Amino acid sequence: MKVILSIKPEYADKILDGTKKFEFRKAAFSSGSVETVLIYATKPVGKVVGEFEVAKVHIDAPKKIWNITKQAAGIKKSFFDAYYTGRDTAVAIAVGRVKKYEEPVSLQSFGPELKAPQSFRYLPTNAEDNRQLNIQFA
Repeated sequence: MKVILSIKPEYADKILDGTKKFEFRKAAFSSGSVETVLIYATKPVGKVVGEFEVAKVHIDAPKKIWNITKQAAGIKKSFFDAYYTGRDTAVAIAVGRVKKYEEPVSLQSFGPELKAPQSFRYLPTNAEDNRQLNIQFA
């Protein structure tokens, strides 16, 4: 199963260049069968710029998650702390193999009704069959 994650362009770039090995969320996917994340770089890009395999999903107290991820978090500790203020649980999606698209792809190429998700959205099952991409491995 695939999901689309909305990610700020600066963090999307860090995932694609390998300097950010974890994507942080406040909630985990409800499905345990998510294998791939499509990276929707938010405005001003506003397109899907690549994807990555989910190596593992860590769910624990924020302090423990920071200790696991700090070497390759791609964000500052102050940002991490502010993001999880008042939260008992943090989610870190470990980035596996990354594919950078040669050309960013419109969200609608994955389904005409798709809109940019606030956090994440499951990709319709047939969406992969409806698109032709030229993909390079990072």
